Amino acid sequence: MSAAPARTAPGVRLVQKVSSTRAFARLAPHFVPAMDRAVHRLTRGRVILSARMLPGVVLTARGAKSGITRTTPLACMPEETGTWLLIGSNFGRPGHPAWTANLLAHPDAKISWKGRDIAVRARLLAGEERAEAWRAALDFWPPYATYQARIEREIRLFRLEPRAT
Repeated sequence: MSAAPARTAPGVRLVQKVSSTRAFARLAPHFVPAMDRAVHRLTRGRVILSARMLPGVVLTARGAKSGITRTTPLACMPEETGTWLLIGSNFGRPGHPAWTANLLAHPDAKISWKGRDIAVRARLLAGEERAEAWRAALDFWPPYATYQARIEREIRLFRLEPRAT
């Protein structure tokens, strides 16, 4: 189920430390997704800049309230079973990220993964399945523990499973 832990080269450790700060949590949501969307569009789905540190997908899902298609670049944890784990950390900010509400309302979605569009169904994890996935996520990217410690809500975890189109 678990993927290999994130690389632990000195540069990665520095990024982990920086990404755990409150300043990063305030600033990153404003520039990381916009930068990723632009590069993803310019490279026709082949590159997501933030995926140089963590694997990433571009999630396309219908809005929970509007029903309008929303596109969101996200870090992910690819799993050995051919599924992906999405962690709704919101950079350790208090509210759940909007994309999690979208998946709760409309679990059938699409991801762009390494330049391929894949139809997926999202499933919110709970209980022991969530606990196991959370342990794997912490091994994969330790800053998630800092994010969780800063907030009162439980970070939502979703497993994306490929589906027939």
